[in-house]
Amino acid sequence: MDADVIIIGAGLAGLVASNELVRAGKRVIVVEQENAANLGGQAFWSFGGIFLVDSPMQRRLGVKDSFELAWQDWQGSAGWDRLDGAHPEDEWAQKWGRAYVEFAAGEKRAWLQQQGVRFTPVVGWAERGSLSAGGHGNSVPRFHVPWGTGTGISEPFADRAREADAVDLRFRHRVDELVFTDGAVTGVRGAILAPDDSPRGVSSSREVVGEFELSAQAVVIASGGIGGDHERVRRWWPDRLGTPPRTMVTGVPAHVDGRMLDIAADQGVRLVNRDRMWHYTEGLQNWNPVWPGHGIRILPGPSSMWLDARGRRLPLPGLPGYDTLGTLKILRSTPDLVDYDYSWFVLDQTIIKKEFALSGSEQNPDITNRDLALLLRTRLGRAAPGPVEDFKREGADFVVADTLAELVRGMNALTGDDLLDEDSIRRQLEARDREVVNPYSKDAQTIGIQNSRRFRGDRLFRTVPAHAILDPRHGPLIAVRLWIVTRKTLGGIQTDLDGRALNGSGMPIPGLYAAGEAAGFGGGGAHGYNALEGTFLGGCLFTGRTVGRALAGVV
Repeated sequence: MDADVIIIGAGLAGLVASNELVRAGKRVIVVEQENAANLGGQAFWSFGGIFLVDSPMQRRLGVKDSFELAWQDWQGSAGWDRLDGAHPEDEWAQKWGRAYVEFAAGEKRAWLQQQGVRFTPVVGWAERGSLSAGGHGNSVPRFHVPWGTGTGISEPFADRAREADAVDLRFRHRVDELVFTDGAVTGVRGAILAPDDSPRGVSSSREVVGEFELSAQAVVIASGGIGGDHERVRRWWPDRLGTPPRTMVTGVPAHVDGRMLDIAADQGVRLVNRDRMWHYTEGLQNWNPVWPGHGIRILPGPSSMWLDARGRRLPLPGLPGYDTLGTLKILRSTPDLVDYDYSWFVLDQTIIKKEFALSGSEQNPDITNRDLALLLRTRLGRAAPGPVEDFKREGADFVVADTLAELVRGMNALTGDDLLDEDSIRRQLEARDREVVNPYSKDAQTIGIQNSRRFRGDRLFRTVPAHAILDPRHGPLIAVRLWIVTRKTLGGIQTDLDGRALNGSGMPIPGLYAAGEAAGFGGGGAHGYNALEGTFLGGCLFTGRTVGRALAGVV
């Protein structure tokens, strides 16, 4: 045996599993097709949000949360409905979902602190939902931001892997096949790729210079999802979300291609819920890209007005920051919109400087660099944070103007399809503005803004006082063209509560485990149809920890 355990993938889930195994005295080989610069995977690039329930940070901000409320929200969001038959697709997913919420309401924060993770005092209210008590969405703010953003989560585990004598990191090793012996997985076989010193995230060479085969008592698949391969995304795109876009931007590096998932399926591993996916509707073309088609997601506050490509205000639940897949369905299934792959935010300078955050460690230097003084200056200052202003100035999707007439002309010029009518947009803005400056309102977005301002965290950092967008004192006017940005795979390898991968008959495959996005964040779909945000990194942490501890007891 070359090691006790082989882990496929050097992202967060694989590193957490490795950490647990090393602590138990086991020898680990981590095989990764990219170079050493990419240790930590997608987590390094993320904003780093973590879903916690009834935390001290919430309580300090006056938020009352509980396991019961969080579990209600999770079930309403997940909507697990594939529970019939001999081996239901959602059987283990539902169990993993509950186990994760118990973890988030229990030892998760203390365990993360033990690993060296520290949190800012900021708690965000992400994915506010479909506007019903039992439906999708977070009833209260639960999005906890770590110092270091995504690097603050991934780097403590990456550092341990770099430093541990019991961990053998095999970069530029691409797994092409699982090795079976008498029905059990006993190793991996694949190609050695040519050395490539490209920076983190940059697409690397696929030139093959050799072959390898490694053996172990068990193998963990922690290879991630499909978000970097648009053709795979389109292949699994569900009818319930309408027509897949012809043009999307890419929220993950190109090597996040789902290739290992197909290899596993071809070798008898059961994949479930492959049509469940999570792609954001507020994507921007990155003016300073790292990988091909690099997209950045806006994390919006609640005040921008959202228009479709034809200039009509989106119907409910199409509100900024509320219901990601509900909005995606509107944009991709409304008959006269399917030919257009974009939508619009219309806002002003007052809104952008406080309500626009950009997802990504590199887009948040204040939090990533753990600079409290810069955090206060940028989040509470007179101007938008520097990266937001950079996008406003350099980004291909921004239009800035002093008058609405100029703004609409610029929007039409940007797209070249002349779909937008100034009078129609003016009427909608005026109707919105009459509601938002009134202390009483029947407008759902206005009610949401008022609700947001009741939360101390949003009042300080994320939501501007109610005002009319057409009031020139808050100018200039800004329009932002929004694309679909690919991101997460919600289905994957079906696993039991120890992370053992199952076969088509629903039985564990000896020696094979799966963690992270490759396992649908647990059980092949712990999120069900929808995510509550702050739960992707958390799912990698939880599944990696679970698999590492389970394996430590059997190898």
